[in-house]
Amino acid sequence: MKNRTASRFLIMICCALFSGTFLFAQNKLKTKYNNSSIQAGIEVGSKGVKLSVLEIGKNAKTSGAFNILKDTSVNTDFISFSQPTFQATLNGLYGLYTTATKEYKIPSDRVFTVVSSGVKVQAEKESKSLFVSRLIDSFKLKINDDRRKVEVVDVIQEAKLSHLGIVPESKRYTTFLIDIGSGNTKGGYFPNGNTDYFKLFQLTWGTKSVANATEKKCEDDKSLANFNRQLNRVLQTAENTDIIYAVNESGSYPASDIIAFSGGIAWSVATLLHPELIDNSIVPVTFDEVIKFSQKLYTDTILYTDKWIIKNLMDKTLDNDAIANEVKRVHSVFDQRSLMSGTGLLLKIMRQFEGIYEKKQFFLVKNGQVGWISAYVDQNTVR
Repeated sequence: MKNRTASRFLIMICCALFSGTFLFAQNKLKTKYNNSSIQAGIEVGSKGVKLSVLEIGKNAKTSGAFNILKDTSVNTDFISFSQPTFQATLNGLYGLYTTATKEYKIPSDRVFTVVSSGVKVQAEKESKSLFVSRLIDSFKLKINDDRRKVEVVDVIQEAKLSHLGIVPESKRYTTFLIDIGSGNTKGGYFPNGNTDYFKLFQLTWGTKSVANATEKKCEDDKSLANFNRQLNRVLQTAENTDIIYAVNESGSYPASDIIAFSGGIAWSVATLLHPELIDNSIVPVTFDEVIKFSQKLYTDTILYTDKWIIKNLMDKTLDNDAIANEVKRVHSVFDQRSLMSGTGLLLKIMRQFEGIYEKKQFFLVKNGQVGWISAYVDQNTVR
């Protein structure tokens, strides 16, 4: 998989000329192409709110000329469904919308706002759907736009969009894409050699929901050792009751050569495990190396700090500052226990494809967060 085709569906967004004011915003965003189009997508997810700003070159459809200009997130833990997290999410949503429209001068009709399937699933699971409705209404009121579209996407819609937005066309029908989110995991593949039918894969487990379930089991003993012990129990239960069934039911094993993972934990593992591949949007991994990584997260987490990683880089031509900043960004999003939880879930799913006689190729997609939102932007752009 080549870097420039990692999110190939992005290149289908229409291109247009913009006013001098908007070109100023492009320059501020360090654009790469002439006569390019800029679109933005804002997603309310389980863990927080994300803003993705994309530049599309005029020959994007044929040449793959696209550029991720901005990828910003605000951690608000929305799926805790408390008043403080509600307010934090509302503020984050409003703040990123304002950033897109005011600071970057992106017209409001080119800024798309959605609520992810992870939020929808968790809200329905906990009978908290009213929180989602209140958030949408409050946001519309805050921006003074009662016609603003804020769609709550369902699992199959998001999973299909992710595939279209992340997997290059050349690998479209041999790749099983699995997005591990905060509140749920979803994905799938196109089994019939066309995009008319999408076979869905889904789990009600995500990085945050695994961590939350583990914390509840810890009760009065909050030590890391007990967390690790309870995490293994939670993951074993998830594997036995949900993961094995979901993989078998999907029929993906014989149909797919490539198993690609996206989501925050995929980005984190790829960044910490292979910091030397900082410029690669897709990183190949093996099951065994992710196992070793998972073990060290618990026993030797210092090995994945920015200082330790930079100190032990063998290639002296690498951009140490860029790598250190990206590693710091991982740790600002996920603490040790969240990394352990997400990596543990990743391994339980990978394990189902680690055959003795047939070996699958595993890939971690680092920029997957712009995938489904970008495909959503494309499908909702008026041409």
